[in-house]
Amino acid sequence: MGMTSSNADAKNDCLYLEDLYPGQRLASGSHTVEAAEIKAFAKDFDPQPFHLDEEAAKDTLFAGLAASGWHTAAITMRLQVEAGLPIAGGIVGVGGEISWSRPVRPGDTLHVESEVLEVTPSRSRPDRGIVTVRGETRNQRGEVVQTFTGKLVVPRRRAADGDPTLDQT
Repeated sequence: MGMTSSNADAKNDCLYLEDLYPGQRLASGSHTVEAAEIKAFAKDFDPQPFHLDEEAAKDTLFAGLAASGWHTAAITMRLQVEAGLPIAGGIVGVGGEISWSRPVRPGDTLHVESEVLEVTPSRSRPDRGIVTVRGETRNQRGEVVQTFTGKLVVPRRRAADGDPTLDQT
């Protein structure tokens, strides 16, 4: 039903480029997906029978009501923004790859486990860099329902005088 956070202080502790390193792992809170939520999202954004109606969904590839992959992506984004990936200035993507490995069903409780793969300071923009992150959205059984690998623009911490720091850590 509601979102819960497993990173209690994450909202107050924004991450900058200098705070991130390859191999670093972050975890989000969780969200339980309800049938009404699946149908409401589908009605507005992905109106297909397997997302809208339990009976119609029985005779489809999914053999039952399943959340849209885009709904799963939206839930993942919310979980990341609220606590799972507290990037200073917000999560700003410049590209990525997404895959859905199994359907999300009513009653599933989702959370996101992320790993920083690469941190690259910008050569032309000293106030930022690009961080590659791989996130796995998992259900309550630990099964991966979505994988997203994205490149994010992450700001560098600014010195007291307002100039971007040039520390290459």
